[in-house]
Order: sequence, then C-alpha cells, then structure tokens
Amino acid sequence: MKEWSDDKSLLALIKNELYTAVIGDIMDKMGYTHQFLPPRIRPLRDDMFIAGRAMTVLEADVLDNLTDAGNNPLLKRSFGLMLEALDDLREDEVYICSGSSPAYALWGELMSARAMQCKAAGAVVNGYSRDTKGILELDFACFSYGPYAQDQAPRGKVIDYRVPIDMEGVRINDGDMIIGDIDGVCVVPREIEEEVFERALEKARGERVVLKKIKEGMKAREAFDKYGIM
Repeated sequence: MKEWSDDKSLLALIKNELYTAVIGDIMDKMGYTHQFLPPRIRPLRDDMFIAGRAMTVLEADVLDNLTDAGNNPLLKRSFGLMLEALDDLREDEVYICSGSSPAYALWGELMSARAMQCKAAGAVVNGYSRDTKGILELDFACFSYGPYAQDQAPRGKVIDYRVPIDMEGVRINDGDMIIGDIDGVCVVPREIEEEVFERALEKARGERVVLKKIKEGMKAREAFDKYGIM
C-alpha cells in the first residue's frame, strides 16, 4: 500500500529511508537494468544527497559565438535558453543537463544561487561544474564530472528544456524522479515509480533487519536463506 499522498511526502520518505543502491536493485528486478547515469557523475561533496523531479535541459556545442553565420537566431543569444531554463525551475526539481561534449562547465555558483531561490532540489550535469568553493558554501547539491573552470559561454548553448534527454543510453524525461548520493545517480521513470518506491522501502527496511542479525552473529548464507536479502 502506498505510504505517500503527494511528492512532498514521497520525497521525505526517499530522503529519510532510501539510497541509490536499493532503488537500483528494485529496478533491476523489474527489468529496468540501465537506469544509472555514468559513474563519473559524482557529488561535489561526499555527503550530498539529491531527490527530485527532473527538469531536463538539452545543451549543444557551438564553435563560434561571435559569428553571424547560420539561420537560427537562438544561437546568437548568450547561453541560448539557459537563463530561461534556470528561471523555469520549480520547487523540488532537479536541473539535469546533457547533450554537449564534456569540454566545459555546465553549472556554477550563480546558477546555484538562482536555483536555490526557486527552491530546486539540485543539479546533475553530464559535464563539469565550476565555482566549486561558492557552490559548497551555498550547500547546494551538485553532481558533475567534478571541478573544471572552463566556461560554457563561448562553447555551448542550451537549445531546449523540458524535453527528453539522454546520458549514454539512459533516457530522462521531464518529471522523472532523480535520486543521487555518493554511489551515483539513478533515474526512476514516472510510469513505474509507485512500484519502485513501494518495493524499495520494503527492501531497505529488510536490509536493516539483516544488518542487525549479521552484527549479532548470523551467517551470510543463513541470513540470505531466511530473508532473501544480501
């Protein structure tokens, strides 16, 4: 039986009881075996945790921001639609961006400050982040390839947002649930989330029982045979 009535109560359960490993295990059992983002996407600080709805952002490389060539007026705008995407963030959403080459930073301190004003849950980018000291001082949950100061301004633009994006074969739709911790970032498709989180809560609680029994001296084989968890 579902234990939550809305996103607020679901997110509270996720933050209090769940973690990416147990959520990933459940999706594996359901046949969704490719839901983790690339392992090089890491939290800027090990204790960062992120849980929220995806606000998908599509980035593309540009070769020359100063040229008048081309037919798309969007590409003549600084950052493309990045500022609009940032301002469109809603409470408990995750700015999640992909599409460009990993040659520059896709997130920074000022973006974090604006996202916090929007009450966003965090940011996950398929590339680098910068202004690391500032982001850490803001205590904003940011997952990226790590620190690298090279800016996106002359190298990339946001060309759309709230559209499907891909990270190395993992499809992310706007509104999917994003969960990230020190072990990685996973994507829970909206259409299966109720079953995933119901089963993940059950497994996480079972794991705590098994941990207690092992600490009391129960053998691994006995524990698995009795509880089906290891």
